Amino acid sequence: MSTKDFIEKDYYAALGVAKDASGSEIKKAYRALARDLHPDKNPNNAAAEARFKEVSEAYDVLSDVKRRGEYDEARRLFGAGGFRPGGFGGAAPGAGGQTYDFNDLFGGGAGGRAGAGGLGDLFGGLFGSGAATGTQTRTRPARGRDVETEATLSFEEAVRGVTVPLRMQSPGTCGTCSGTGAKPGTAPRTCPTCNGLGLTTRNQGSFAFSEPCRDCRGSGTVVDDPCPDCRGTGITSQTRTITVRIPAGVKDGQRIRIAGKGSPGQRGAPAGDLYVVVHVGGHDLFTRSGNNLALTVPISYTEAALGTTVRVPTLDGAVTLKVPAGTASGQTFRLKGKGVPAARKNGDLLVTVEVAVPKKLSDEARTALQAYADAQAEDPRPTITEAVRGRA
Repeated sequence: MSTKDFIEKDYYAALGVAKDASGSEIKKAYRALARDLHPDKNPNNAAAEARFKEVSEAYDVLSDVKRRGEYDEARRLFGAGGFRPGGFGGAAPGAGGQTYDFNDLFGGGAGGRAGAGGLGDLFGGLFGSGAATGTQTRTRPARGRDVETEATLSFEEAVRGVTVPLRMQSPGTCGTCSGTGAKPGTAPRTCPTCNGLGLTTRNQGSFAFSEPCRDCRGSGTVVDDPCPDCRGTGITSQTRTITVRIPAGVKDGQRIRIAGKGSPGQRGAPAGDLYVVVHVGGHDLFTRSGNNLALTVPISYTEAALGTTVRVPTLDGAVTLKVPAGTASGQTFRLKGKGVPAARKNGDLLVTVEVAVPKKLSDEARTALQAYADAQAEDPRPTITEAVRGRA
């Protein structure tokens, strides 16, 4: 991708977010688009694959605070037409006769010295360029792309942590040529067009644009006798199984980064990262909010009125909960540290008691309950009773 192409691309529009969008908004938009456009969900759909690559490229830049700042600055300077061919080497209108030196702008100050700040450093950071060689910059081999996959866990696995095997099909280093792209027994040679820099420069009016060399595709080397399996790319599509440790307490929808387990880089460059989106199943007893668990326990009317002790299930076995006399239905008790395990502090278990009312009564129970009603002098619903009487 050339500097000109980079400036002209609108990554905010690609993700459908505003230019002042927060990091969380950018991540949310990317995750929604990546889920819908993922190649596994759209097999043999070239348009979806191209859109997926566009969205991934936009997220790679905008999710990094430093690269996003550099991108915004480049767009501000060039995208708004702030520099025009007629504005260099002469007086700019309204600038009081001030002249602009394009070499100074890109960090090539007096004596051809590169790396003195300005947009030379800015674009160097954006495009991954290495140390300067004269007035040109050698490109680094392209880092591998990030890969995203999904894992579905049970409630207990998410709470306690688990090691899971992930079977996925993605680009991988060619085993025949070990990623060089050359047929076994041969080796790549230095590209004669760019002399191994990986970049060529073309002039367009008062502008000079550097872009990846077309003959070597920016790698700086040429493969004369390509590997028959990868056809010179050094990468083949492979089905692989990766064992991933999911930490305890992971939440539904959480995105876990596994460094260096994504697609391999070109010609030995570092691999990208693997992102695992976790989906967590429900539980028959517990519900979860953050690191806290919630549970509803039924008790009888007599237990609520007289008080009782109940056995409450937790993640580590049952514990005893004392329910005091006069407990109202719907009251919640907190058992500290009995929720989801966490590195700093475990969550709590919130136990809500509900009075279970029998649907049928025996004659003896009905007689006893009526005797209780006749003997009970205090109305347990003073607020409701007063409200009803007030309307009478």
